[in-house]
Amino acid sequence: MKAALYTGPQDLKIIEVPTPTPGDKEILIRVHSCATCGTDAKIYNHGHPRLKPPQIIGHEIAGEIVTVGKEVTGYAVGDRVQVIAAIPCGTCWLCTSGRMTICGNQLSMGYQFPGGFAEFMVIPHEVIRVAGVNKIPANISYDEAAVTEPLACVLNAQRILDVKKGDTVLVMGAGPIGCLHVRVARALGADKVFLADINGGRLKKSASVVKPDASFDMSEVKLEEAILAVTDGHGPSIIITAAPAAKAQELAISMVAPGGKVSFFGGLPKDAPFIQCDANIVHYKEVTLYGANGSSPQQNLDALNLIASGKVKVSDLITHKVSLDNVQDAIDAVLSGDAIKVVVNP
Repeated sequence: MKAALYTGPQDLKIIEVPTPTPGDKEILIRVHSCATCGTDAKIYNHGHPRLKPPQIIGHEIAGEIVTVGKEVTGYAVGDRVQVIAAIPCGTCWLCTSGRMTICGNQLSMGYQFPGGFAEFMVIPHEVIRVAGVNKIPANISYDEAAVTEPLACVLNAQRILDVKKGDTVLVMGAGPIGCLHVRVARALGADKVFLADINGGRLKKSASVVKPDASFDMSEVKLEEAILAVTDGHGPSIIITAAPAAKAQELAISMVAPGGKVSFFGGLPKDAPFIQCDANIVHYKEVTLYGANGSSPQQNLDALNLIASGKVKVSDLITHKVSLDNVQDAIDAVLSGDAIKVVVNP
């Protein structure tokens, strides 16, 4: 079979490898769609501490079952399935207390296990035993199903924030994750949703698709002033930093409304993880800071159902589709910012 093998920074090759054979507790799928994300681009450029090359990468996966291990129940050849990316152990104290997203024993598809940039992929027992294989509803395409995993991460963050009717939400970062945040905030009932980015071209493209109540090009306007003007002078009740930028996190703390909430959704570079935080703002305005990391198997299922129900549309976020032979084009589109969401179709 063909696969995209990552062998080190800026080294991704399409090669022929043996088609894998699943064990008795595993499933083999034909990969129909594997969406790309900023993490894939970061791996391509810099590697990842949890990924030891060579490895087949790609973790936003949807495909068709072609072989079911004899000890696997509940699935059949021909089932269309979506596969989780982050794999909790299911047994540690965090997992058993409902915090699977921060499981200390977490594994990942495309990291410890071969991922979805391949014609075929084994779903390991570790995924199956935590209910990490979801059957795709008939009204959803493989491409849409591949966007389930990032949508589940967004859903996790907004559930932590308890986004609801009455909230005004500012999303900082107009990439694919920012677009999904806008869509989920609307689905959860937020009164108004705003979008901001330092890249005017990306903002214009994304805003034309997800249609926030207002968008702000931070290269042209002072966001602190602009956001006050559309929130009755008090700031958004919730700000989500969907960009790996310290400045965004610092601005969010300074702009959020009294009693408001800030989500640090985008992680910072490992060599520059610190920000300047005015602790008095947090203290006197009773601001709450939240982290958000990944998604659980249940959140993947919930996200898939959100797509199926029509409450969160993702098809129009897929701006680029490429074959496995052209996977480099997918990475380049992510790095350039030309795309919103890119799907590889092995």
